[in-house]
Amino acid sequence: MPAPDTGTDGGEDTADLDLPPDLTGAPAAYGTEPGPCGPDPLDRVVDWGPIATAAGVLQLVPVRLDRDLSLIATWMNDPVVDAFWLLAGPAGRTGAHLAQQLNGDGRSVPCLGVLDGLPMSYWEIYRADLDPLARYYPSRLHDTGVHVLIGSAEDRGRGIGAALLRGVADLVLRHRPRCPRVVAEPDVRNTASIAAFRAAGFRKAAEADLPDKRAALMLRDR
Repeated sequence: MPAPDTGTDGGEDTADLDLPPDLTGAPAAYGTEPGPCGPDPLDRVVDWGPIATAAGVLQLVPVRLDRDLSLIATWMNDPVVDAFWLLAGPAGRTGAHLAQQLNGDGRSVPCLGVLDGLPMSYWEIYRADLDPLARYYPSRLHDTGVHVLIGSAEDRGRGIGAALLRGVADLVLRHRPRCPRVVAEPDVRNTASIAAFRAAGFRKAAEADLPDKRAALMLRDR
């Protein structure tokens, strides 16, 4: 699934600082819950905790269908988002997309991006080396991919997307020590998204013809 329009080309730096969960300001409804015990393909995203960014304190909170489906489906029905995610329509369509990940083997984790206590973005953190994407570029073991959408039009076009992308890439590299790089593959037409990835420290390595789009391969190396 392509990364949607983050709608920002800002270049704010991200503070390299983790804060304890009681400083995130997240209401109880969006607190993280214990994940399954034992190893998983993404080193327990549920345990990564918050990070301070130039836009505020961000935490990735794994999606719960009963709590989050309505909100995420609303975002998917924004025409700007739908242009790249192609999930507009009844909530069940978004629900099926989420359930495929939630019922899978853990190689893709859908998350809400909770910024200063408010859910405002949707993320997919996935093992790019175990994804069909790996057929289209020279993948490396433990490459970690990100997809993102910013839910509100008010949060697009003012640098928030770049700040959050930098923060999430920092989280990935900090909590996945075996990961050599963070990977993204936005549609080449999504110039705002590509600009945000560049501002977040990613570089455009190549273009690739995927089954559903021509993608810009964006990499942030460790």
